[in-house]
Amino acid sequence: MTLEERIIASKTSIFKAVFPNTTNHYDTLFGGTAMHMMDEVAFITATRFSRQIMVTVSSDRIDFKKAIPAGTIVELIGKVTQVGNTSLKVNVEIYIEQMYAEGRELAVHGDFTFVAIDENKKPTQVIK
Repeated sequence: MTLEERIIASKTSIFKAVFPNTTNHYDTLFGGTAMHMMDEVAFITATRFSRQIMVTVSSDRIDFKKAIPAGTIVELIGKVTQVGNTSLKVNVEIYIEQMYAEGRELAVHGDFTFVAIDENKKPTQVIK
């Protein structure tokens, strides 16, 4: 499989409903909860790409463009954007969908860096 084919095959999409137990006093999704969900999707994407043990080493930038209200559906999409020797970058976007209306909006996007590690927890070559 070529690098481009691996990137396409590893794209990950997860849908979640935003329930009140994940929201703050403004009735919108906690920022930390959004970051947690994004890191999880980024991890799954990185692992699907490499099929190796991957660990998060940084979240380079997370931009909150729009609040995510309770009672909506969110889609998280992870895509590998860069592959290095021992690391790779994953971009994650969160889109908001109203439960009972058409359309969707980009709410949050961010980049995460992962490193492949071996059984001794030392960085190892990313399988491309």
